[in-house]
Amino acid sequence: MPEELRLRGRLFLDAEIHAVTGLHIGGAGGKVAIGGVDSPVIRDPITDEPILPGSSLKGKMRSLLERWGGYEPNHPIGQARIHVCKTEERYRDCPVCHIFGVPGELPFAYPTRLVVRDAFLTDGSREALRRADTDLPFTEVKWEAAIDRITSAAVPRQIERVPAGAVFRARRFGAPGAPDEAGALMVYHIYFPRDLDWFLHVVEAMGLVEDDYLGGYGSRGSGQVAFRRLRLGYKIAAPSALYPEAISWISRDPIPDLAEFRRALPALLDSIRPHIS
Repeated sequence: MPEELRLRGRLFLDAEIHAVTGLHIGGAGGKVAIGGVDSPVIRDPITDEPILPGSSLKGKMRSLLERWGGYEPNHPIGQARIHVCKTEERYRDCPVCHIFGVPGELPFAYPTRLVVRDAFLTDGSREALRRADTDLPFTEVKWEAAIDRITSAAVPRQIERVPAGAVFRARRFGAPGAPDEAGALMVYHIYFPRDLDWFLHVVEAMGLVEDDYLGGYGSRGSGQVAFRRLRLGYKIAAPSALYPEAISWISRDPIPDLAEFRRALPALLDSIRPHIS
């Protein structure tokens, strides 16, 4: 590796994820009883509440950013294909591979920059869904029909969705017995000064998700989401100092939506830049 690998700091992005339309992120269907829905959502095994896996959001962000930038999907992952730079020369200037990661066996690879946490129902959404007359605990059932193109016969099916209006947020667990606190949805590692500039691609990918969909059945109306109440914070390494306990949030009040956050982002990053040296 031509450059010294040293963790200079981390950025922390706190945000709410609002379901603008019904949201379906599929879970295992093996335990569904007879008469149950055909496509259940993923749930927390302890609380039985629907969750939004960080892997789903991160994978969608990567996929859309690759398509937007015209990156070649040249590496198979299961049944999917992603972009992976095969030479050190191409990898050196590829933000997608640095931000989202590449297979660890590549000899020239650096650590992945972006961590995306699982998101859970906010307290307000949890209580609202408990009061609502939903088909299943915290979720609705959407009926659809698959049409046979030869016979025109309709085959009904049931899709479980988190209702529109639900809000998800990452959380940080406090001391035993204390209430859970809001945590950062995304953690971004800074190893080199240019990583700060590449964070712009992370927020760009979030905008691509807002204009697309998250989860399944997006072409039929499900999965539209919006990022709300965003905050950016940091922990910066200082010489001969311990790792900071608390996040330094740049602004006290959250920025209401992603569009305004994107406009403010260059100035936010410039305020951090002097500390990265």
